[in-house]
Amino acid sequence: MKEREEEVFFNLINFSTFILSLNTAALVHLGEIPDPITNKKEINLTLAKQTIDTLEMLKEKTKGNLTSEEAKLLQTILYELKLKFLKLVK
Repeated sequence: MKEREEEVFFNLINFSTFILSLNTAALVHLGEIPDPITNKKEINLTLAKQTIDTLEMLKEKTKGNLTSEEAKLLQTILYELKLKFLKLVK
């Protein structure tokens, strides 16, 4: 990518990219992907739960204000994260 294209790409923030960034954070806390700083996979259930709870709160607070694509993205991410979380706490 050219420098200007990278700048435009990384400056794009909308609801979907925000939700995806929270999903990535939760996946790091669930040990699914390595921490970008330490490059290690570590599980932190407290931070994972906080992030999932934040996504749940956003779902409730934005009800009726999302596009169908945004609502589906949020629902799918929450479902998958909750499944991963439950597998770790059992």
